[in-house]
Amino acid sequence: MTTTQNRPPEAGGTDGAGALPQEAGTVSYQESREVAEASRETNWTKPSFGKELFLGRLRLDLIDPWPQPDPIRSAKGEEFVKKLNAYIRSDVDGALIEREDRIPDDVFHGLARLGAFGMKIDEKYGGLGLTNLDYARSLMLAGSASPAIGALLSAHQSIGVPQPLKLFGTAEQKRRYLPRLAGGEVSAFLLTEPDVGSDPARLGTIAEPVEGGYRLNGVKLWATNGTVATLLVVMARVPKAEGRRGGITAFVVEGDSPGITIERRNSFVGLRGLENSVTRFHDVFVPTDQMIGGEGRGLKIALTTLNTGRLSLPAMCVGAGKWCLNVARQWSAERVQWGRPVGDHEAIAQKLSFMAATTYGMETMLNLCCMLADDDRNDIRIEAALVKLYASEMAWKIADELVQIRGGRGYETADSMAARGERAVATEQILRDLRINRIFEGSTEIMHLLIAREAVDAHLAVAGDIIDPKADLGRKAKAGARATAFYAKWLPGLAVGKGQNPSAFNEYGPLAQHLRYVERAARKMARSTFYGMSRWQARMEDREVFLGRVVDIGAELFAMASVCVRATSERETRPEGVELADLFCRQAKVRADALFTALWDNTDAVDVKAAKRILDGRYAWLEEGVVHPDDDLPWVATWKPGPSTAEDVRRRIPPVS
Repeated sequence: MTTTQNRPPEAGGTDGAGALPQEAGTVSYQESREVAEASRETNWTKPSFGKELFLGRLRLDLIDPWPQPDPIRSAKGEEFVKKLNAYIRSDVDGALIEREDRIPDDVFHGLARLGAFGMKIDEKYGGLGLTNLDYARSLMLAGSASPAIGALLSAHQSIGVPQPLKLFGTAEQKRRYLPRLAGGEVSAFLLTEPDVGSDPARLGTIAEPVEGGYRLNGVKLWATNGTVATLLVVMARVPKAEGRRGGITAFVVEGDSPGITIERRNSFVGLRGLENSVTRFHDVFVPTDQMIGGEGRGLKIALTTLNTGRLSLPAMCVGAGKWCLNVARQWSAERVQWGRPVGDHEAIAQKLSFMAATTYGMETMLNLCCMLADDDRNDIRIEAALVKLYASEMAWKIADELVQIRGGRGYETADSMAARGERAVATEQILRDLRINRIFEGSTEIMHLLIAREAVDAHLAVAGDIIDPKADLGRKAKAGARATAFYAKWLPGLAVGKGQNPSAFNEYGPLAQHLRYVERAARKMARSTFYGMSRWQARMEDREVFLGRVVDIGAELFAMASVCVRATSERETRPEGVELADLFCRQAKVRADALFTALWDNTDAVDVKAAKRILDGRYAWLEEGVVHPDDDLPWVATWKPGPSTAEDVRRRIPPVS
């Protein structure tokens, strides 16, 4: 956790607006953190269930009554989902996409005719204007047929050109570009570079100001949709100069602009059919009117876009959980071992129970976040990040358990099973396809840090200067006064709460016990965070594993509260939901309690010391006895990657007839 939000602009490496040092490749650790800090949305103008939870307050009034979608928009969304379902089932061959590593052109055309490329684009620009909930349902459906299609539509609309323009574009930019995108043109988002991942301060792509616009030079890596996109969102560094703000800036760039080269179509462990590129910019001219939001606002635009854009990945994770549960249930009932179905054995029953409960929990968190985003009354930046983190981790575990339940058939490819006459079930494929979600749009480790930064925001707002080594005595004194007033009011509220009353939350029936636990655990989590801040002060930002555990506790508590409210609201129409909510909460409590224990009883310090010795080569002898990737082997010197044909590198999707 960096404390730069309380520093004057001259104390750090930025101007407070995302500007960068002139030599991005040589930025310091502190400068990198300050660039990220300057890009945060620091204002909280709307309530946040997640923010309150990390402060030790269970604000059920923010999620109960359970949100309800607008009936008119919901009916429109339902109509589209039905059409998409019919098309997916009749015209999309997911196995073919997997075999050929390519989404057929006619699928692009079919999706375009349905309006799938304009799901999140307003109707006045030719889009469908779906709610976040119906958009998530659509991605879940499409992704279950082919994860590559889910990634295509998600990258295009959640982080591609439509969403940044919707939030930050000018009226002219919207008029010019959104109808094209709603009609079936594809967009991509280009931030990552060969040497820049989660540290944008080192961005190497330069946007040099020239007459009438900017000249782009640089290379972008892993641009999803990059080989088929006609419009790109490109993040580039504008050098700071006299009278010029500079900093990381977002541009809309035409995909066929002179100087753009698609150098390679990348291949991955999973998501076969994904159109992902290495893209080079050489003296690419971009007019000034294609800049989004102004100079230096690129990262803020990206982070704000992701507040709702992150909901696309958990949508596909929920779909994967449903798919895995279906396969596991059928196989566990049919497969007989030792005289009874394998599902009757306790070891498998436990896995089935985890899969069902967790799928219910993930779906509930997702639906809640989507509806909170749709009614626009709450700030969901923490909740959306939590569900992305939680669903990507849990879906991977669900798929891994499915492979274990299926045994050898879980490890065998679908094509191999079909070739020997068995039903083809692509269990190993879903494991490969899901793995990327723990990395996409913020790795688990980065998500832990981003969410933790928000979780301690209130503390830094009142006490940041106390632990800031650069703060002078005057600033420290003022911070001390603020902190005294804040903690005098806040800390006593963490000692005793509603969760200690055995009759509290009785309106939730059998789930009341779980909400009492959530209330007590939220206060305990807030106390633990405070103790950590008091103990480590400025070194708190280096306690990444501690902070990760705090975030994981918060995710479990958010999920528990969500399922209790949902199940109670649906108990008349779906009484079995109470059973699933109870099951989920019992499992989540075990996980949360283990995390609480690990906050203080762990091997973190020993692990860090060991890692330093490992990096120094002290245990290099442990690596002996195998062939290493960098060994001097005869074939290594002559091996070169195969050539990429023009068709491999740049696909031109013919316009929809």
